Amino acid sequence: MIGLRKRPEPSRAWAWATPVLAVALTLLAGGAMFAALGTDPVAAIRTIFYDPLFDPQFAAYSRPQLLVKAAPLILIATGLAIGFRAGIWNIGAEGQYIMGAIAGAAAGLALYPVESRAIFPLMIVAGAIGGWAWAMIPAILKTRFNTNEILVSLLLVYVAESLLASMAVGPLRNPEGGGFPGSRNLARWDASANPELIAGTGMHWGVVAAMIAVIYAYILLNRHITGFHIRLAGQAPRAARFAGVRPNRMIVFCLGLSGALAGLAGIFEVTGPAGQISIDFNVGYGFTAIIVAFLGRLNPLGIALAGLLMALTYIGGELASFTLGIPVAAIQAFQGMLLFFLLAVDVLTNYRIRFGREVAA
Repeated sequence: MIGLRKRPEPSRAWAWATPVLAVALTLLAGGAMFAALGTDPVAAIRTIFYDPLFDPQFAAYSRPQLLVKAAPLILIATGLAIGFRAGIWNIGAEGQYIMGAIAGAAAGLALYPVESRAIFPLMIVAGAIGGWAWAMIPAILKTRFNTNEILVSLLLVYVAESLLASMAVGPLRNPEGGGFPGSRNLARWDASANPELIAGTGMHWGVVAAMIAVIYAYILLNRHITGFHIRLAGQAPRAARFAGVRPNRMIVFCLGLSGALAGLAGIFEVTGPAGQISIDFNVGYGFTAIIVAFLGRLNPLGIALAGLLMALTYIGGELASFTLGIPVAAIQAFQGMLLFFLLAVDVLTNYRIRFGREVAA
């Protein structure tokens, strides 16, 4: 009989080993899935993880894309991680990401075609406020009526998607677009463009913001009394109250911060890689960032590495789909395996596996 025995305290070794083990299991299971689909598993894994970085034919394009793809994931995951550390489960970052993009784009388009250096910073502020305001809905409902922030924030994603569609065909539609849905291309308007800062590197202002967010979050969690309160609220809520932590303030702070960072990711994306508000602007970064946050162990530095790894699977997956004909759904399933195996093996952090009938489950 196989049983589990709870550890006296969580294992620090397993806490850091489980992401590596989850990646290894994902490679094995993903390889089996690719083989079942009739694709050479070694070639598929190599195409996803090796070719974007080192293949002479693809690396020149793929390497800069790594930062482009990783930046929104790191931004959103950093905000989510701070809330998760406090026991506040914001699952609706996708909606906050969308609302940040809409608010920021609307602020800029309201001034079109003015050319001013103040427009882009104005859009960034509006994007952050848009994401923050959307996150305040579950925060207020939670603090006032004790609703479940998981359900409320998740359901708000679908409301945000509906608003996105209505904006793309309504108020934000390009009047010179021949009736097609979608806003003006913000990346082609100098005042609102989020250009590559160093040619050939993929670095834009979203990447800079992600770096700043990681540094800020690390200092907040490890060098500031607020970080101590966040950790205490997540690990021992009752003790946190005795220590002077006010739960409602913590909820508003964590949800507001994660919403603002998700909104920033949205406005940097719509002014850069995406270029415009369209019906299918959102690509699931808000949900993928949950995987990134847990893969990075809710640690800002770990999240930066996990974001780069997840971005590599995005780029490598597109490459594998193009060169090997692997279905996009299979690539998405491969990415989802990371979270599945991470959650599956994470039990080893708090439990030991024991064999024999005498061991209580």
